Amino acid sequence: MVLLATGLAGVGLGPDAFTAAAAERPNVVVILADDQGWGDLSVHGNPNLATPNIDSLARDGALLEHFYVCPVCSPTRAEFLTGRYHPRGGVFSTSAGGERLDLDERTVAEAFQAAGYATGAFGKWHNGSQGPYHPNARGFEEFYGFTSGHWGHYFSPMLEHNGEIVTGHGYLADDLTEHALAFIQANGGKRPFFVYLPFNIPHSPMQVPERFYARFADAPVTARNRNPDQEDVAFTRAALAMCENIDWNVGRVLGKIRDLGIERDTIVIYFSDNGPNSWRWNGGMKGRKGSTDEGGVRSPFLIRWPGRITPGRRIAGIAGAIDLLPTLTGLAGISRVGSAPLDGLSLEPILFGEPAPVLADRMIFSHWNGNVSVRTQRHRLDARGALFDMEADPGQMRDVAGEHPEMAGRLRAAVAQWKADLLPGLRDDHRPFPVGHPVPGITQLPARDAKFTDGVKRSNRFPNCSYLTNWTSPQDRIRFDVEVLQAGRYEAVLYYACPPADVGSTLELSFGDARVRGVLDAANDPPLVGAEQDRVPRGESYVKDFKPWRLGELLLPVGRGELALRAVAVPGQQVMEFRLLSLRLLP
Repeated sequence: MVLLATGLAGVGLGPDAFTAAAAERPNVVVILADDQGWGDLSVHGNPNLATPNIDSLARDGALLEHFYVCPVCSPTRAEFLTGRYHPRGGVFSTSAGGERLDLDERTVAEAFQAAGYATGAFGKWHNGSQGPYHPNARGFEEFYGFTSGHWGHYFSPMLEHNGEIVTGHGYLADDLTEHALAFIQANGGKRPFFVYLPFNIPHSPMQVPERFYARFADAPVTARNRNPDQEDVAFTRAALAMCENIDWNVGRVLGKIRDLGIERDTIVIYFSDNGPNSWRWNGGMKGRKGSTDEGGVRSPFLIRWPGRITPGRRIAGIAGAIDLLPTLTGLAGISRVGSAPLDGLSLEPILFGEPAPVLADRMIFSHWNGNVSVRTQRHRLDARGALFDMEADPGQMRDVAGEHPEMAGRLRAAVAQWKADLLPGLRDDHRPFPVGHPVPGITQLPARDAKFTDGVKRSNRFPNCSYLTNWTSPQDRIRFDVEVLQAGRYEAVLYYACPPADVGSTLELSFGDARVRGVLDAANDPPLVGAEQDRVPRGESYVKDFKPWRLGELLLPVGRGELALRAVAVPGQQVMEFRLLSLRLLP
């Protein structure tokens, strides 16, 4: 599809000091926090922390008071990228392939890229790891970060840069910001840019540099969850410190934009992907991450565009992540890619104080694991069918369905129709993992996406960033359901750990009649890392410094089948601990 850039004539944004060219091609920076609640900002009244840089976006731009995302990470990211509810894009889980965004969906990055923008993503992707699900194949020419749902270590961890595995530098959120700043520096004033900066925090593990943690370590937490007995105060302290680190990094981004003299040419947006990841202060709302109640899906949302958006605007109209694609493409005067109908609406009218009747009467649906709630401007119908007047009862304390039977009936019918339209077959996922897509050129098959025989175990019940252990027998198999997209010779590299006493296993990788064997002849016995940096005990796996080992070359035909890894001989007590299989098509 050919994408045409259009002007902003007729949008009704009012006079400004921009040149026509700058007005038509604003830069865009979208900053997304991971597991930060609505209440984790001082601009929303939380006295436990200070977030002056994020707060400044509200002072210099607009704050949307009722902005809604999904209860968990990957669905929100899919809705931001596409302007459509996440089940339409096949996203139903946060791991093992269920986080992938269907290939017939078109993204906001593709729209900006086709319009000539430099596009970069720096951080947590969480909508597919292998090309063509990879961010480099979804509109981002530059990607630095990780594609998984969470990461196991935040200090100089294993990451990737445009498909190539690399080692990060320093604290992860700082490192991601550094790469975003370099991208802005390289393009600012030369080529319009679209930057997506999805941070990895305050998602657990709760790791944060001492200079941010020190002031929280023994500080009283004065604002508490509405049920304080269920709050883990130590976890809250760590989360608050991580939020202040985000704020510092947001300040760095805003400073770079200021120093380059492109403030008035740049739209900056800030929001989060779900409710808070623990019970902590959240304005008295019901629910947290994973819940379809208000506290699980209400997110901060701040937007700044100097000279365009009136400073200090507070907007009460409901809006959501589904609205960002039509809003941003509209503000930039860009035609979107694809013809699928959007669920989102452009927020241009409410951002600029114009009448928007269609926004006033809308419904926004929230879904996770079959639970669906719906929000109107005044009411929320929860997943059990109870109705709440959110103006009179923002904490969802009293069911008023009996007092407003017509409204309850209308919203129950709307939820039933939404479920009937979007949920059937959602979890019937038979998509293989692609191998050999030219973008980014390397296929990574992590342990997260593997199936395996009963003897093999995961390092943790959460698949993301896990590795496989207890691989001891020639009868054990590690398997991937794959589809080879290009025939040819592939270099197979395993990322592994193995103590010296267990070196010597003969491994075989096979796909149909194609197979390659090699003998593991080098030890790699690193310690587990992470515990020494954790501020509170974690639920996820600890990690190791897994090293690459070249198994050999495998001649793969086009087609779908099982890619299987087994040990032909096991001279020690185990084969290896397995983290990742990398396949590169050779020239």
